[in-house]
Amino acid sequence: MSTPARATSANRTAPRNAPSELQGVWLVAEREIGSKLRSKAFIISTAILFAIALAGILFAGLASKDATGTPVAVVGTASASVEGIEGISPTQVADRAAAESLVRSGDVDAAIVNDPDSPAGFTVIADSQAPTSLLLTLAKVPTVELLNPPTTDEGLRYLVAIGFGVVFLMAASLFGSTIAQSVVEEKQTRVVEILISAIPARTLLAGKVIGNTILAMGQVLGLAAIAIIGLTVTGQAALLQGLGAPIVWFAIFFLFGFILLASLFAAAAAMVSRQEDIGSTTMPLTMLIMAPYMLVILFNDNPLVMSIMSYVPFSAPVGMPMRLFLGEVQWWEPLLSLVILLATCVAAIWVGAKIYENSLLRMGARVKLGEALRG
Repeated sequence: MSTPARATSANRTAPRNAPSELQGVWLVAEREIGSKLRSKAFIISTAILFAIALAGILFAGLASKDATGTPVAVVGTASASVEGIEGISPTQVADRAAAESLVRSGDVDAAIVNDPDSPAGFTVIADSQAPTSLLLTLAKVPTVELLNPPTTDEGLRYLVAIGFGVVFLMAASLFGSTIAQSVVEEKQTRVVEILISAIPARTLLAGKVIGNTILAMGQVLGLAAIAIIGLTVTGQAALLQGLGAPIVWFAIFFLFGFILLASLFAAAAAMVSRQEDIGSTTMPLTMLIMAPYMLVILFNDNPLVMSIMSYVPFSAPVGMPMRLFLGEVQWWEPLLSLVILLATCVAAIWVGAKIYENSLLRMGARVKLGEALRG
């Protein structure tokens, strides 16, 4: 059975020399930020995250530029056979002997020469094996007409879905677990009793949430800046233009979505007194964080699932920006989704603060949810 510590009231009247509520919030936030920035593990992990993001964007940009196609040598009027075909980079040569010479030297992957006896009207000359990609490109296929053509490339849509999902998952889980560990550590060491003797419990909670929100938003904005710089350097202006509004909305939705999750993580951690027990109370929140990541990867091409995700508060930071990128959103939909998120955020902060306040000084066994809500 959990027992309250000697300082039984979290609402005890603060001493006369206690800081104001705003000062208290900032002091706690500053403490949270400072402890993280002094952590080598946090600095190194953030640097690695930024480096991986930049490398991925640069690699994708350079790969997209490598669109020269299969190098082939063409002789005479054989050039008309490949003219205007994407995926082939032709080089005009004088005769068959010159074409064969380029093939043997490896300067081209194959040569295309006129051949009246061939059903296609030309012959492909290769060294030891004809390039499969070239043969598939030259193959005659029927004209295809799509009644509902996709607005974006399938591969690009998948990469953007992974990007939004991974950033949300990593930032929310990293800083959510940080808040939970900080709360339990303060309970174990009894530091919390000293803290709330100077400031109210709700002020302590607000400082923790604000401090970690600033750090999480710093990472998100840093990744957004890397994406903008990387896309600009690699000349992907069209993609950057398409991602501009979704990235801005992602930052806005992530801000309030993280405040919602951070409040609940702190409340869940306050219900236990040992680091080993954190998982038992934060597991539902971890599942809520992982759900948007899994859903956006599996169902990024499903309009119904994406529409539902864009209005559910816990998945809106991923679902709505993704729909904005796909061009499937009316102008009022992000605003409506944001209002729903804000309302849920206010409710979560109220419930989280109540649980945090009623559980913070209770040591021993895990505090039941009903007891934490009743006080």
